[in-house]
Amino acid sequence: MFEKLEVGSQVIYTDKHFVDRVALVTAIWGSPDWRDHCPDAMGQMHVPCINLVYVSGDSAKDDPYGRQLERDTSVVHASSQPAGGSCWRMADEPRPPMGVVEK
Repeated sequence: MFEKLEVGSQVIYTDKHFVDRVALVTAIWGSPDWRDHCPDAMGQMHVPCINLVYVSGDSAKDDPYGRQLERDTSVVHASSQPAGGSCWRMADEPRPPMGVVEK
């Protein structure tokens, strides 16, 4: 069975620079047990967006408490993000491929 998504769960956040970061869930926008449900008529799983917090990757962002924390809000799941960045996934899910931009 899959790990349940809940506030405090550890997820992998692929940031806008396509760097994977370990993050903690601070809010869930949708059903946290989406993996237990069957797809709807359109084949959608209605994966929730989340708010999350992670340790900054910028070494200049240090203070007396250590490396500063960064937050992101309404982050979509990797399955809903064709660009491959700025998305979250569970640790057992594959890394999303970087999308291709058409000009």
